[in-house]
Amino acid sequence: MTAYNREKYIEEAIESVLASTLKDFELIIVDDSSADKTVEIANSYAKKDKRVKIFINEHNLGDYPNRNKAASYAQSKYIKYLDSDDIMYPHCLEVMVHCMEKFPAAGFGLSAKTDPSKPYPVFLTSREAYIENFYGYGHFDRAPGSSIIKKEAFDKVGGFSGERMIGDTDLWYRLAMNYPMVKFVPDLYWSRLHEGQESQSSYAQQQYEQLRKMVMDRYFKNPACPLNDKERKDFLAGISRKKRRTFFINTVKKVLRSNNH
Repeated sequence: MTAYNREKYIEEAIESVLASTLKDFELIIVDDSSADKTVEIANSYAKKDKRVKIFINEHNLGDYPNRNKAASYAQSKYIKYLDSDDIMYPHCLEVMVHCMEKFPAAGFGLSAKTDPSKPYPVFLTSREAYIENFYGYGHFDRAPGSSIIKKEAFDKVGGFSGERMIGDTDLWYRLAMNYPMVKFVPDLYWSRLHEGQESQSSYAQQQYEQLRKMVMDRYFKNPACPLNDKERKDFLAGISRKKRRTFFINTVKKVLRSNNH
């Protein structure tokens, strides 16, 4: 759990982890030089429960570098992120670990949209994960809270890139290029929306799609990409058609709104 000025939410986040049906875990909280009572609240839990461990950065590292910092302290087989403003449901850890243990070859797992053709969990090869990502599942658009990652796999691919806003998407592409993936049921945690999040910022609204496309191009051009040339061209063509359709729909909406004024 990484934290920065989250005194308003971190207590609920910690409580949700401690309420987990799976009891064998370590809760690593890395504070990124908060100026509020975040550390004070976290320390109150560390005093009561030895599974809670607090680390404080001397200088602010930023979102993804701090996630890497947190991972460097982990001693367990798996890394599971929960943001300090989110809430984990009691069965979350137990379900994720069970799914990963069922498929030892997998390097990571992600919550996914429901698959009408088969029950979860489902094992995906690197190629299958890439194909499903572009055929409606959007695996690589998941937030860190949707994931569980083998510590060994995380370290081998180098963790988060550190790129602003898009570091999680980049990591899923990279992990899936190197390891099979497990997809499991959605809604294992609750992701809170509030004004203090970068995802709600003007920067995110303006830059996210461009950054997302940049990451996709990066891995499409990578020689280790599990897709063949035809598949890559087909996906790029499909994305272009979707963008044109979205642009048309948005334009029509603007015209309709202007006509109503």
